[in-house]
Amino acid sequence: MTTLLDQPPTDTGGARSARSLVDAVFRAREISIAGALALLILFTWISNSRFLDDQGVKDLLLNASILVLLAVGQSVVVVTRNIDLSVGSVVGLSAFACGKFVAGSDHGVLTVLLLGIALGTVCGLVSGALVSFGRVPALVVTLGMLYIIQGLDYWWAQGEQISANDVPDAILRLGSGGVLGVPYLPLIALALLAATAYFLRSYRSGRELYAIGSNPEAARLAGVPIRRRVLGAYAFSGAVAGFAGALWLARFGTVVADNAHGWELTVVSAVVVGGVAITGGTGTVWGAALGALLLTTIGSALIVLKVDAFWQGAITGALLLAAISVDRIVSLRMTAALRKRSARHGNGA
Repeated sequence: MTTLLDQPPTDTGGARSARSLVDAVFRAREISIAGALALLILFTWISNSRFLDDQGVKDLLLNASILVLLAVGQSVVVVTRNIDLSVGSVVGLSAFACGKFVAGSDHGVLTVLLLGIALGTVCGLVSGALVSFGRVPALVVTLGMLYIIQGLDYWWAQGEQISANDVPDAILRLGSGGVLGVPYLPLIALALLAATAYFLRSYRSGRELYAIGSNPEAARLAGVPIRRRVLGAYAFSGAVAGFAGALWLARFGTVVADNAHGWELTVVSAVVVGGVAITGGTGTVWGAALGALLLTTIGSALIVLKVDAFWQGAITGALLLAAISVDRIVSLRMTAALRKRSARHGNGA
């Protein structure tokens, strides 16, 4: 079997050129998503000017914040050629656990956030260990974890609901307050987004995640600790989901056992629509965040335009199919380009 280590040095230039072409295509997709988002906002504003008033913009940012956070965590897993379908259930468990913890108490914001992160990290480590060390397919593991965590949450809640009256004011202010008119939650999401993007671009361990997704065998031969990196990706995704659960409590105040139910597919859709290839190795968290913002804006726009909510799911599904089709076309073109360069090199040898 031919690997990247077996290829002659001149061939790496062709691979680099093909990879640059793919990256350019996905950057173009990010630009097109930003353009589509701008057009959607403009059209909705023309139809209803209140869509972009102070409260409308604030609501749009708040609604997108948690989905952006989850998309960032999911992206780190997807670039390794894996998937995490348990994030929605982790959010629900974390939100209820944090609500139960603070109900009728005076616990501080930091304590609640750390509790959510800890719960999510444990869930992520379990999934990551089964995928990386147990070699169980990620789809099977995370789908199983989804139902396990949901069942645990329902068993624990027993129909109980945590109301905003039980949550300390300091925590509720985190979800409703802001700085200079900008809510805290979008700022938190932006900070995590920027930090994750910097890590993936600037640190070797971050770049190794892309190497694993691009070619796991070549990454292994190059000495990349694949199991540890995949485990770390799942731990990060779980930690972000747990963190998002704590912020869910701060945002809404009232939590029940099935918070964020069904969000896992929305998160995956946001990531893939945003240019993170489902086959791994390509994409950025900035694109995933744009995908999350686009899907959230579509939902808000349909409400403003008084369009049946059914169309939100239909549009999301259509965007997901289109994104996967583009990924497949780009992958085939890259493979063909590499083969042509390899053939030319062989003829000239």
